[in-house]
Amino acid sequence: MTPIYLDYASTATLLPEVAEAMRPYWTERFGNPASAHSFGRQARRAVEDARELIAHLLDAFPDETVFTSGATEANNWALASLPLPKDAIVVASPLEHPSVDEPLRFLHKRGLQLHHLPVTHDGSVAVADTILDKLSSVDLLVVMLVNNETGVTQPVAELAQRFGEKVRHFHCDAVQAAGKLPVRFHDLGVTTLSVSAHKFHGPRGIGALLIRRGTRIEPLLRGGHQQLGRRPGTEPVPLIVGMAKALELAEKHREEHWNHVRNLRSCFLDRLQRSASPIHVNGDLDRSIPHIVNVSFPGCPGDLLLARLDLAGLACSTGSACSSGSLLPSPVLRAMNLAEDRLKSALRFSFSHLTTETEVVSAAQVIADTVSALRNPQTTPGNPSRTSRKPIE
Repeated sequence: MTPIYLDYASTATLLPEVAEAMRPYWTERFGNPASAHSFGRQARRAVEDARELIAHLLDAFPDETVFTSGATEANNWALASLPLPKDAIVVASPLEHPSVDEPLRFLHKRGLQLHHLPVTHDGSVAVADTILDKLSSVDLLVVMLVNNETGVTQPVAELAQRFGEKVRHFHCDAVQAAGKLPVRFHDLGVTTLSVSAHKFHGPRGIGALLIRRGTRIEPLLRGGHQQLGRRPGTEPVPLIVGMAKALELAEKHREEHWNHVRNLRSCFLDRLQRSASPIHVNGDLDRSIPHIVNVSFPGCPGDLLLARLDLAGLACSTGSACSSGSLLPSPVLRAMNLAEDRLKSALRFSFSHLTTETEVVSAAQVIADTVSALRNPQTTPGNPSRTSRKPIE
């Protein structure tokens, strides 16, 4: 079978138009943006033009937009460098990506008070009747915009509107939202917001942290004046240019791509329902972006199913790529209070506008065949790849 890639939430292919926009800055326009000569000035213009475009597309000001090596750095920076008291009160969603959850747990060990918001069975944090109602003030609130495992959108703007007066800082990981949903930094009411280019078909190794004007945040790094001294180091001009181009293309075709991917998801789930039942979709589809769908296949251990699908040429995941080495059930699905058989049999499938209907039809058939073989190994005698329960070597 021709390999099928359904793991775009992990990383997306670089678009040819993005590669072409980057090409001159690897070769003839190679200057250091911090240099005063013409080569440097040319590179500096490219960086600032990209900054202005990205800021415009995300409804931010250029001086609020700081380039980073990606969302992991941006999230760590936002959480570790805010001027918080040692015993700060922090309220967070338990659905966060490891690059948010692990820094928060590290800070908790150092003394801050960490509280988690309740999560509904459908995969969204609750707004009413939470710890936020009981606290008089909160030093930091942390809630992502779109969950990276279920695709469920979170009520960020609603939380900011309801509790904004008592929240000193509000950080939002918008990695899975940028390029798919309209991300409006100022309208969301957050203090900081992180994005990463390779999630919307840009280059890997570049992202940004949006920092609301007037917010005091210490740099993670020292040793340079770049980006107003907030993030020193020579700016990777080709990556920055590529990020701007990728986001521009994603925003230009966002509605068209949304409709295409939504149809793919419907086709995919319809075929799974018909040929691989019982299945369970984890997360409210009506509140999700169509690019991500999380499905449980009771009776099929998720890690084994993932390995069998990989051998069959289908790429998907059990959750975040940053926690893929863990043998424990997903903390995101655990927070949703799902039954054990759903927790242990869940896989994430994620689509792009580059995904075709032919691919999702073929993928659904491969999944159905593999699920059937795992549930009923005795029905396919003589086929070791389907009947053996031994670990894959």
